[in-house]
Amino acid sequence: MILSANEATIAQAAQALRDGQLLGLPTETVYGLAANATDDDAVAKIFAAKGRPSDHPLIVHVASMAQVPLFAAQVPDFAQKLMQAFWPGPLTLILPRLSGVAATSAGGQDSIGLRCPSHPVAQALLKAALALGVSGVSAPSANRFGRVSPTTAAHVQSELGPDLLILDGGDCEVGIESTIIDCTRGEPVLLRPGQITRAQIEAACGRAVRGKDTSQEVSGQAAPRASGTLESHYAPRAKVRLMSAQDITAKLQALGPHANNLGLWSTERPVGSAGAGVLWRVQPHSAAQAAHDLFGVLRDLDARGVQQIWVESPPDLPEWEGVRDRLQRAAA
Repeated sequence: MILSANEATIAQAAQALRDGQLLGLPTETVYGLAANATDDDAVAKIFAAKGRPSDHPLIVHVASMAQVPLFAAQVPDFAQKLMQAFWPGPLTLILPRLSGVAATSAGGQDSIGLRCPSHPVAQALLKAALALGVSGVSAPSANRFGRVSPTTAAHVQSELGPDLLILDGGDCEVGIESTIIDCTRGEPVLLRPGQITRAQIEAACGRAVRGKDTSQEVSGQAAPRASGTLESHYAPRAKVRLMSAQDITAKLQALGPHANNLGLWSTERPVGSAGAGVLWRVQPHSAAQAAHDLFGVLRDLDARGVQQIWVESPPDLPEWEGVRDRLQRAAA
């Protein structure tokens, strides 16, 4: 059931969370499947609805920095600076978890991922829920585990069915999930790229950001598990292939009239892609616009029954890191 977000429906949704129900929630990144983060039975419904392993942690969304001490045992100075710089916004920080709190949401780990979203509907809902005693809301993407994340209320309904209460907050502005920084091992470590770049993180906290490829080595400790970091993720039913624009053109010319059931996402329409069996969608030159469009394009091509989706590899530039990460996992 999709409800336009307004004062009355937000109050209804907050009460649903208080009562242990699930909710489709808009954020600036993607739509989340939300439940009361400290209600283990409600959180278990998220794992069941998504088909998500119970040891794969969820991100807890809070209304402001004031709720952080309710979930985190400590906050390093550099993490505090990141909150001040980027919250509310698309940044998740993994912090040491307060003992006895939200263990189910954390996938049983002694760390917890926290985020303060900037979407006005998410903010209003979190504040209304907080007034009812819901201190935080666990909200992974509102889709089946490993599949393409939803960026509209209609995407959520098509994925999880008509019975789920969904607040409609319009299209998600960012379009890919939050940047995740591990703050549990004495220095910032990037676990998942997003709209907020490494350079922005470093400038805000005054510390070098370690990359995910070296994250196992930091302080001799293993990286905590985090949302959206499995090798294969964000995948449509169609097989995704990443290749250069030149390779796309060459392969299309080789196939000739035999190019069928094929989706293309590239910056220019390749020669040989005008046939009835090829669906072309334009890939923006802007990284921000490409991130906004990415999941919608994958879902649209999937819905049209293509068997393969060929994607022009995005530029190897810092601002494209989040898009490249999602595409590489979709193609894995």
